[in-house]
Amino acid sequence: MSFTAIPILDLDLSRDPASKPEFLDQLRHALMEVGFLYLKNVGISQELWDDVVRQGKGFFDIPPEEKLKIEMKNAPSFLGYSQLSAEITAGAIDHREQIDLSTEHLLPGPDAPRYYNLLGPNQWPSEESAPGFRGTYTEYMRQMGQMTMYFTSLIAEAVGLPKDAFEKYFEADPQHKLKIVKYPDLAELGLPEGAEGQGVGPHKDSMLTSYLLQATNHRGLQVQNIQGQWIDCPPIDGTLVVAIGQGMEALTQGVCVSTTHRVLSPASGTGARFSIPFFQGVKLNATFEELERVGIGKVPADVKEQREKIVARNGGRIDDVEFTFHKGSVATTVGEATLRNRVKSHQDVGERWYPDILKSIREEQAQAAQKQARDAPRPASEVTPAVVKAH
Repeated sequence: MSFTAIPILDLDLSRDPASKPEFLDQLRHALMEVGFLYLKNVGISQELWDDVVRQGKGFFDIPPEEKLKIEMKNAPSFLGYSQLSAEITAGAIDHREQIDLSTEHLLPGPDAPRYYNLLGPNQWPSEESAPGFRGTYTEYMRQMGQMTMYFTSLIAEAVGLPKDAFEKYFEADPQHKLKIVKYPDLAELGLPEGAEGQGVGPHKDSMLTSYLLQATNHRGLQVQNIQGQWIDCPPIDGTLVVAIGQGMEALTQGVCVSTTHRVLSPASGTGARFSIPFFQGVKLNATFEELERVGIGKVPADVKEQREKIVARNGGRIDDVEFTFHKGSVATTVGEATLRNRVKSHQDVGERWYPDILKSIREEQAQAAQKQARDAPRPASEVTPAVVKAH
């Protein structure tokens, strides 16, 4: 039977040699069975956490003209503000408004690969319109970067690898990313009560790990188990929700599972849901071949066997969400795949900065739709009856 709840882990247990083995056992279970977990006692002060939530919510009260000054399509980095319903996931519109930030980097040089455009300085709201916002989020990303690097070393240990096994997949100055997201409720969206508004459609996170601060008490985040059931992941005070990304699944040869999840729009009258996910960044020039090869012969055989038993117990089923990290795709590096995914999701940015990539993506989607239409069984009423010959 697949999971029916999301496990809660206490990071403090990992800091004490006496309780660390217990923590690693719990973590191994979460990595192999679920691909999601709650993490408490992460080392972020309550004061900073409160400021992050307050400043994050407050950003959306900035006058529209101020937010549009830092709109995402102004820059090729996909950093900046996105208006409501400007993003696409799983072929459908996401009903959310957001700003994307990252740890600060300089613009790439003229000879850098095109995907290095994803690096760059943030588009910050002005200090006058959002006092203290930049300082709060700069500090939060700094502390989260440190914590997530530590947690990644624990993932390595939990699956029998040296704690520094993944370090070579990080830049010396990695680009971690963060979103501040507002999901309006159904009434604000103009949708009828009982409708299933798509806050963000079914997807898997890329990279290695992501860490979600659920900033309001709304339900809405759901994780899909292997039976296809959607399991609620409600807010729990003092925790981050950790999602295992496709990069981690690739690096561990499938031992750590990346799990499909989605967000439903809040019910009418409950107000907007706010969330603040942090995405750990990996080297953009890492190749898929390198990612697929690294785990071979390194993840211990007994750990691989444990994961294989879990898969067998669940009937060998896997989901059909597109997997970013695989050889044979159009892209050959993490950076190329990430850039294509960003163009697919933010097509207004693609139209301005990457029209050739957007054209290629739309052609692929059209071909896939045609194939699906050809392969789909036709209703009996549409099937041309066979000619019956008289004898």
